[in-house]
Amino acid sequence: MNRTIRIGTRSSELALWQADTVSNQLKYLGHETEIVKIDSIGDEVLNKPLYELGTTGVFTKNLDVALLNDRIDIAVHSLKDVPTVLPKGIVQAAVLKRGLHHDILVLKDNEDFFTKKTATIATGSLRRKAQWLYRFPHHEITDLRGNVNTRIRKLKESNWNGAIFAMAGLKRIGILPDNVLKLDWMIPAPAQGAVMVAALEKDVELLQILSELNDKETELCVGIEREFLNKLEGGCSAPIGALAMIKDEELKFKGALFSTDGKQKIEFSKTVPVNHTTDIAQFAASYILDKGGKKIMRKEGEVEKRINIFSTKHLSIGQKSALNQQIGTDMSDFITIRYNRIKPAVVKQPIKHVIFTSQNAVESVTDSFMASELNFEHIYCVGRRTKRLIERNIGKVTHVENSATSLANYLAEQIKNEKATYFCGDKRRDELPDILNNSGVILDEVIAYQTLLSPNQLTKKYDGLLFFSPSGIDSFLSKNSPDQEVAFCIGGTTAKEAQKHFKTVVEAKLPSVESVLNSVNAYFIK
Repeated sequence: MNRTIRIGTRSSELALWQADTVSNQLKYLGHETEIVKIDSIGDEVLNKPLYELGTTGVFTKNLDVALLNDRIDIAVHSLKDVPTVLPKGIVQAAVLKRGLHHDILVLKDNEDFFTKKTATIATGSLRRKAQWLYRFPHHEITDLRGNVNTRIRKLKESNWNGAIFAMAGLKRIGILPDNVLKLDWMIPAPAQGAVMVAALEKDVELLQILSELNDKETELCVGIEREFLNKLEGGCSAPIGALAMIKDEELKFKGALFSTDGKQKIEFSKTVPVNHTTDIAQFAASYILDKGGKKIMRKEGEVEKRINIFSTKHLSIGQKSALNQQIGTDMSDFITIRYNRIKPAVVKQPIKHVIFTSQNAVESVTDSFMASELNFEHIYCVGRRTKRLIERNIGKVTHVENSATSLANYLAEQIKNEKATYFCGDKRRDELPDILNNSGVILDEVIAYQTLLSPNQLTKKYDGLLFFSPSGIDSFLSKNSPDQEVAFCIGGTTAKEAQKHFKTVVEAKLPSVESVLNSVNAYFIK
């Protein structure tokens, strides 16, 4: 094969490890390769949520599009993130030999908390949450999001007792701590620990090459686990675990369905000869559904909601739980954030006045530089969460406002005729720059991140839509008409844009996701 094989991957450290592994194996076989980084809609500013996201394919969609549009030749995925039904034209070309499948508890300090009445455990996974609560119903579960490095850091900075991780991920990138407990009793996610290579069905020559990377035993085991998931899931968010293992010519399978609160569990376990595995996944799924699984699925699927809303940003488990039980939620990320690499020259000299109007800009700056490299005398920002993020990672905030316009009006008086550096996105609004320029402030704009539209076409009408930025509205309207009932907006700038298109607009009292959800409850639940 003469061409260089373009390998598509997300840009997280773990995803790059997977892509490099595939690349090295292909090079060993004599093929040239090139790594192409393409972030997913599930990465949310390079922080990948490993919890229920409300839809399938959030980690794989952009790679699928790149594959179909001939930007890459193959896509490398963590197989547990891949929908059980692949897009038309894309096939599973190879599954590498499986790594460790176990979940582990990374301890903050020690195991003493097990002897106490309460404890706080962090995880963003519904499956892990449900299984932990099934075993330890008196413990509290808190949300944990971000890539593995970020989650380890958050654990160190928290007052939690521990956090649950996939052992394979931490070991692969060399950050597996010593103080961990292997959770042998926790059933992993289907295909956990396995790496899959996807390619186009029509690329016969490439498929032949990739077949040499395939591990037959792993392919059989994860195939059964994913078939079990496919038979059960039906688009709902109920926690499902599955594990198939081969030993001495026998395949041992265990699968389970849990309620999200951990109070209910239906489990199936069976050992069969390796050459008699054809219908085990179907049999296991049917058994669980017949033993009460259908009832759990109906409950977890939230099929009978009086009110239904759609969020243009994925909500965490904790955020969704803030909504009244009568309100059903569908969601999808309508924008994707990609950080720019900020040049060192930008922060080489001390900066007297620095402006942030979003958490994305803060994340981009801290992704490019350590706090010790930043010498900001006065920092101004929009939103309490942005303020907390700045003070946790950069330094003290001089002043905070609830909107960009309010902050601009404040600065127009405070720093008139001075110079300020504004870290912003490529689709930033004009209000703040216009006000400051008119007041004589010399504004140095640094484009810290890019906002990419990831629109989806809705298949039904909702009682309300949730918007978190003007760009989210633009993305939504690129494939949908503004005929929904109510638009709930995170702040004044977003609300102003929504008013151009929607009859009824509700602005949250504070620029936070929680405040938007509170406004939804207040509007619908009288």
